[in-house]
Amino acid sequence: MTGSPVERLFLLGRSFGTLIALSFAVAVPAFFIVYTLEPHLVLPALSVLFFAAAALAAITALSVKTKKNTENLNLWDVAGGLVITGCAASVLGEPEQVAQLFEHLFERRTDSK
Repeated sequence: MTGSPVERLFLLGRSFGTLIALSFAVAVPAFFIVYTLEPHLVLPALSVLFFAAAALAAITALSVKTKKNTENLNLWDVAGGLVITGCAASVLGEPEQVAQLFEHLFERRTDSK
């Protein structure tokens, strides 16, 4: 790394703040999903959540203009990890569970009208 120690500390603080924001963006909905949905609907819902969080991380990386090929961990790496986690959650679930999840979500919206 180049620059003064103050610049390095500022960059570390900025990336740490982004990491905390993304962690809350994933953790809060994940706890909500786990405690409100039926157990067989949790994996498909978490899969959708992880894919959405990966998209959010990728959009953030594009807007901040993060370099793709660096030695340090960056937002592109976080987005890739979230995609892999979403893929793992979707593989562990079954297709019928995804259909039940979307039926469950749309039933609530039609019942409230």
